[in-house]
Amino acid sequence: MDFGPFLLLALMEGLVMAAVLALTAVGLSLVFGVMRVVNVAHGEFFMLGAVTAWFVTSWMPGPPWLGFVAALLLAPLAVAAVAALADRLVLKRLNYDPEATIVATIGLLYILQQAALSLYGPDARPVPAPFELRLQLPWFGYSGYKLFVVAAAGLVLLAVWLIMTRSRIGLVMRATQIDRETAQAFGIDVDRVYAGIFAMGAGLAAIAAVLILPIQQAHYLMGGDPLLLSFIVVIIGGLGSLRGTLVAALLIGLSDGVISVFYAPTLAKILATLFVALVLVFRPQGLFGAKA
Repeated sequence: MDFGPFLLLALMEGLVMAAVLALTAVGLSLVFGVMRVVNVAHGEFFMLGAVTAWFVTSWMPGPPWLGFVAALLLAPLAVAAVAALADRLVLKRLNYDPEATIVATIGLLYILQQAALSLYGPDARPVPAPFELRLQLPWFGYSGYKLFVVAAAGLVLLAVWLIMTRSRIGLVMRATQIDRETAQAFGIDVDRVYAGIFAMGAGLAAIAAVLILPIQQAHYLMGGDPLLLSFIVVIIGGLGSLRGTLVAALLIGLSDGVISVFYAPTLAKILATLFVALVLVFRPQGLFGAKA
């Protein structure tokens, strides 16, 4: 196969990664943008979504697509409920103090990880794709499910953008982000907004996990890479910037796909880390972030 088809394959693989990474990173960016909380447990919500999806698909009788649809609906709701509970029981009691919440979410990370190990076990387990479709291109065949992942992630991201920019809920969130005290003075229940944002961020990570599960496998330690890459994306794009997060996810995903095909996956991570260092030195607020 010539260079052109190899490059096309690398870009398509990178686009799948970028779509899943954008969903995960947008959840992390929303939590920081509105609540000013650095959620170190975000990767474990990703893992929890994958493990929950495996349980749902294992218990759901019928064809694979039925179990997958059920997992896509139930897993994000279950993870969002866990996140809202964690916000009420932990973060709210700390008054969302930046330093204290970092320590608290590190503790939450280990709690969720060990709970998954106890209930789920140490084995990596696959989930079947909801449909078998292979698109035959002139140079190679390609999974139709992977293209579905890109389309589904795009629709979810569009829904998030519409909520944040075109709905009353989004207006309340942005008002809380700009000035918490003034929002409270106007009768906005800031604690409820914060719980909703934290649940929404975790739910987005869970959706990303369910979508990638037929490509990867569910494992109780799978939250590390999504957390690291999400931090890389939000730092490059700008903490709290939805547009910057999407652009950075595309940049990291496509570059990772190309470099992994032609060189080595480790080199892609090294270059991404180097890019983060350059951004922090020359533009600390990120490519699209506002100056403090």
